[in-house]
Amino acid sequence: MPVFRHKKELNSLLQEKKSKDLTIGLVPTMGALHQGHLSLVQKAIAENNTVVVSVFVNPTQFDNESDLDQYPRNLDADVALLHDISENIIVFAPSREAIYSGEIKSKAYNFEGLEKVMEGTFRSGHFDGVATIVELLFKAVQPDRAYFGEKDFQQLQIIKRLVNQKNIPVEIIPCPILREKNGLAMSSRNERLPKSVRNDAGFIYEVLQTAKTKFGTKSAKNIKDWVADQFDKSKLFKLEYFEIADVETLTPMLKKQKHQKYRAFIAVYANDIRLIDNIALN
Repeated sequence: MPVFRHKKELNSLLQEKKSKDLTIGLVPTMGALHQGHLSLVQKAIAENNTVVVSVFVNPTQFDNESDLDQYPRNLDADVALLHDISENIIVFAPSREAIYSGEIKSKAYNFEGLEKVMEGTFRSGHFDGVATIVELLFKAVQPDRAYFGEKDFQQLQIIKRLVNQKNIPVEIIPCPILREKNGLAMSSRNERLPKSVRNDAGFIYEVLQTAKTKFGTKSAKNIKDWVADQFDKSKLFKLEYFEIADVETLTPMLKKQKHQKYRAFIAVYANDIRLIDNIALN
């Protein structure tokens, strides 16, 4: 399985494939791969002639240096998992210097408010970092399609807006959230949870499911108050935010509007480990 460290060598191979009218799918990751990532890779394989999986822990999207330092990294294990799926996957694992080609810092973007709510409120500069690395990866790989999980739904909407703003010729493919047996959304950060806490973390999804049930009859304020109360009672989990928002604009719902789609979004701390999740409400 080829593992490329530099854009030039990767680009040379991909241009050869493009010259043969072969389609390229990209699955951007920060490594520490799990079944959620692998489901994206499998979908990309089914829909493209060639699949590139990028493995890069992007420093510019972390607002917490400790979180960056502790983010799990094991490229050999990631490559082994991908090899089990297909020997033909191309892995792009650049250094910081190789991908940024200069000063390692974010560009400034304006996503018309999508970046200012929820994650944007609590993680300063996060989405500038995300958009910067995704734009760099799109330039390096020039994929026909790129695959992103709906667990990071706000990020997904921002990447769609990035593609439209920059006229990048790539189709963004959303992929459903994969969950552990207890309902916890699969995440690389789950590996840092103590086993007992990880087992109990299905509580987060249980709260989301009940919020969805309440959405049919209760107001947004009533549901938010109920969610806050559930976490006030919890000894393991601390609520950072819970929001009900319009799917397209991510604007918090004040009053339910007919013919609009909504999702519930949540961020929770288990000790110092931050977990996010979301669920469609209608």
